[in-house]
Amino acid sequence: MGRQGTERVRRTGCAFAASWAVTIGLAAAPAWAAEPKAAVTGDLDRALRKAVEVAVGEAKGPPDSRIEARRRAREAAGVTVALLRSEGYYDATVEPDVAEADPPRAVVRVTLGDRFHFEGAAVEWQGGAPPAEVAKAGQEAAHLTAGTAGRAADVLAAEGRIVAVLRERGYADAEIRPREVIVDYADRSVRPTFRIAAGDLVRLDGVKTIAKGRTHPAWVRALAPWKSGDIYKPDSVAKLERRLTDAAVYDSVTVSLAPKDQTVDGERPVLVSLSDRPPKTIELGAGYATSEGSGIDAKWFRYNRLGRADTLTLTAILYDIQQKLDLELDLPAWRRPDQTLRIGGGLVANRTDAYDDAGGGVRLDVDRHFTKTTFITVGGAFDYVATQEKTAINQQATPVGVDLKLFITSTLAAFALDRSNDPLDPTRGWRLEARAEPTWITGDRDLVYLKTQTQASGYLPLDSGAATVIAGRLKLGSILGGSIPDVPADRRFYAGGGGSVRGYGYQAVGPRLIDNTPEGGLSLVEASLEVRRRLSRQWGAVAFLDAGTVGAGTAPDFRDFSAGVGLGVRYNLGFAPLRLDIATPLNPRLGDGPIQVYISIGQSF
Repeated sequence: MGRQGTERVRRTGCAFAASWAVTIGLAAAPAWAAEPKAAVTGDLDRALRKAVEVAVGEAKGPPDSRIEARRRAREAAGVTVALLRSEGYYDATVEPDVAEADPPRAVVRVTLGDRFHFEGAAVEWQGGAPPAEVAKAGQEAAHLTAGTAGRAADVLAAEGRIVAVLRERGYADAEIRPREVIVDYADRSVRPTFRIAAGDLVRLDGVKTIAKGRTHPAWVRALAPWKSGDIYKPDSVAKLERRLTDAAVYDSVTVSLAPKDQTVDGERPVLVSLSDRPPKTIELGAGYATSEGSGIDAKWFRYNRLGRADTLTLTAILYDIQQKLDLELDLPAWRRPDQTLRIGGGLVANRTDAYDDAGGGVRLDVDRHFTKTTFITVGGAFDYVATQEKTAINQQATPVGVDLKLFITSTLAAFALDRSNDPLDPTRGWRLEARAEPTWITGDRDLVYLKTQTQASGYLPLDSGAATVIAGRLKLGSILGGSIPDVPADRRFYAGGGGSVRGYGYQAVGPRLIDNTPEGGLSLVEASLEVRRRLSRQWGAVAFLDAGTVGAGTAPDFRDFSAGVGLGVRYNLGFAPLRLDIATPLNPRLGDGPIQVYISIGQSF
């Protein structure tokens, strides 16, 4: 916005001229014990009295003399007059005084009088008016309704709205010039006149990039959501800045309209300044669960190697139940803005109660982002897997071990809709995710099926500060076109564990073979309910109930639910909470322990 001008008030009627008061910032009270600098008396409503008392402020102790008390009273009267005028009480009487006491006390006696009201507002265009339609929109944006209280803050806000409307319509250089506000004591009215210099209509040219790093200017230009000659819109410039910031490879991003003197043929470029973050970073993590064991993971990131905000990620996972080495390249703004190409591949091995497998594969996904956490994904993958699993010949016979070598081709269609307020520690809002994976298996088995999953979660704060939050989650899954044992064990649904039904071991919920080996299923239902309570800035507590079932058919079997309850502790690490949960099963089966412990980072959902 342009510079604020000196305000002027003109004498009208038979009353004296008054100075237009600016809104006073109200300072917070200091930490030490104090008393008011002056007592405030008079017929004021609670909110106005509180505002005056805060404006008057506090002192470390009582005045040591009547002279000091008188000085405090005069100072308090001055700030009281200014505040009352900013609230529309121009005819108020404010009298400083000293109460007869020992020690003496400063007093401010207030008689409000009538509150002045707005009676119209005018806009004077400096240096030429914009087109009639734009001028009308600016006038309407003032929105100072006749008869409402003539508050100074409302005048300042109206002035800001006028300029904002002009800039939204392409007048990027719109400026505020000194306004005139007439305070009329005859009819108790306030009549502001806003003086605005609209300037010329601005059309956008290309993008000039100033990059301290490897970024290619051509790639930045492709992100601009406008064409040369389009009318300037603040939202368009902000959108370019958001796209660059979301790439997460820059320490700083600045996007701004070039100065007037860079206008060429009526068009002005947008200046982009980029500063790369450190080119390499490493992240380390660890986790522990009673049934899943412990492990560590590490990620190595390489940023902007190709000069287009790309990220190369090498992931290494070493856990008791999984070992993995994976490499992925992310290319944002691939073929169009807000679209990311992900190319990856790696090796993986799993050792679980239900199966052991080892193999590798490659994948390619495209994410189309609508916000940072709301997107659609399509893609495909090809994997080779060697699996060891067990198959029951009949219900009474001991399961037989089977070794399979499989080639698996799958495609993916998924979406994520996130309306929560935080990705790792949400306190309000909701999320919805769904995915479908058509899969073709060849090798030792030939099978085509469709695997679908949907999960919804919601977060409801019970107070304004979100100290207590009710969180809920529901997950559904189904495999269509397959059967057991045809669907390989490592592609079935399982439940139980830290991210599923707490209180039970990993894969412990659902059908089991006669030797207690988890069999997995073709359908899945999971539900969780948590009460999260923030105890202090760092600490929090959680009580939770989890339930779930895994069915042998494509439709869920709601007759065989497993449920667990527990308590948890949360410690705020600054970026996310550290989570410790202890849970017990409500309907344990053979082999289920009485207590399960889970440690990880981030809320459970």
